[in-house]
Amino acid sequence: MSEFGHVVVGVDGSAVARNAACWAAREAARRGVVLRIVYADPTTAPLLPELPGLHWPKEHRDQVREQVAHWLDVAAAAAREQAPEAVVTTAACSGSPERVLIAESDTAGLVVVGDRGFGGFTGLLAGAVAVKVAAHARCSVAVVPDTGDPLTFPVTGPVVAGVDDDRSAQPVLEHAFAAASGWGVPLHVVHTWEVVGIDLKWLRGRLPADAVEEDEARFVSEALAGWGERYPDVEVHRFIGRGAATAELLSRAREAQLVVVGARGRGGVAGAHLGSTSHKLLHHSPCPVLIVRTFTTA
Repeated sequence: MSEFGHVVVGVDGSAVARNAACWAAREAARRGVVLRIVYADPTTAPLLPELPGLHWPKEHRDQVREQVAHWLDVAAAAAREQAPEAVVTTAACSGSPERVLIAESDTAGLVVVGDRGFGGFTGLLAGAVAVKVAAHARCSVAVVPDTGDPLTFPVTGPVVAGVDDDRSAQPVLEHAFAAASGWGVPLHVVHTWEVVGIDLKWLRGRLPADAVEEDEARFVSEALAGWGERYPDVEVHRFIGRGAATAELLSRAREAQLVVVGARGRGGVAGAHLGSTSHKLLHHSPCPVLIVRTFTTA
């Protein structure tokens, strides 16, 4: 996948989906790519999964498709109003919401979804479609939270990047620096660590004072090497300390406009597609969360 791939956003007629479309339009304009707004048309599938031969009545299909077309038009109008320079296309796609968006991720640079809505492209408490897409999409995924109000721009808060391990640090920083530069805001780089299953008094007696802190600070410095030269306009602040990554990121998300994290890190579970920190951020972050797939350049 290319970092220049188009942006896809799923809508379902809900207010939070329109917010997601507006956020996606702003992001597509920043990247200079097309925004594709999609809706999963339920009438293309059997009426009941257990009865594959039972299809929707024609009159009902026509009504639903008319409504789908209306919702796509509304989302497209909101997106164009938000980012008049963005090229916006729409499509009604066959399949379940999560299958549609995961399929769209094959050619997209970013997939955007709201965290709840009417049960279409969203899921209660980010528990259904948003989490499935974030876990299984083949490009990066942004989840826009339900704030209860229409999004207003420009947003002046910083971009927050959670830097965890060597595998995810560079892709996360690539997205975070680009966003901070494009929006003209500072970048807050957060790195935390925890010592689990070891007696800290025993550990301190065998390591020089501040040895762990110095090692972790060195990791962040090495991860940031070269990025200041590529983005001299971005003001960078480092926040390094022992503790839970989720708590620190959520604390900073309250004043941020975007949190960028890797799909997995040292806090992840072997074999899982979505680490525990990313999963918790989807449920609780008050600002959009961008989950970067480390096996793509998107």
